[in-house]
Amino acid sequence: MVQGVEFDFVVKDSKTALEQYKSIFDVEVVEKTNFKVGNNEAVFTIYGTRFHMLDENPEYQLFAPKEGQAQSFWFNVTVPDIQETYDKAMAANATEIQPVTRMEEMGISNAMFLDSFGYVWMLHEVHREVSFEERVDILSKDFE
Repeated sequence: MVQGVEFDFVVKDSKTALEQYKSIFDVEVVEKTNFKVGNNEAVFTIYGTRFHMLDENPEYQLFAPKEGQAQSFWFNVTVPDIQETYDKAMAANATEIQPVTRMEEMGISNAMFLDSFGYVWMLHEVHREVSFEERVDILSKDFE
């Protein structure tokens, strides 16, 4: 029996989106179709996480994000070199939300961008492990 988790999401054009994601991340394509826009899909992995992307197709109630609409969902990817990945995103016409920001106390750097298809991606690079207890202690100072 196969088990696992897959993130499914809708974009206007999955063939074009796949090319953008391949230019940013180390994408491994599992399968993809080559039909007219509205009927395509692609399954791929980034660092072992499975994504299933489908073309927008109102007939099947598949709708891509609309420009200017806020989302409460984003993809969070831990990468080996955040600056390199972020630079690739900017070169692939992503829109900057937050530049690479080092958070010394937390042992990480992070950055955020909006891709050309309306999805937010948050990047992390871990510089040193910080335990949950240490993070709570650090953050509790902000909430006092």
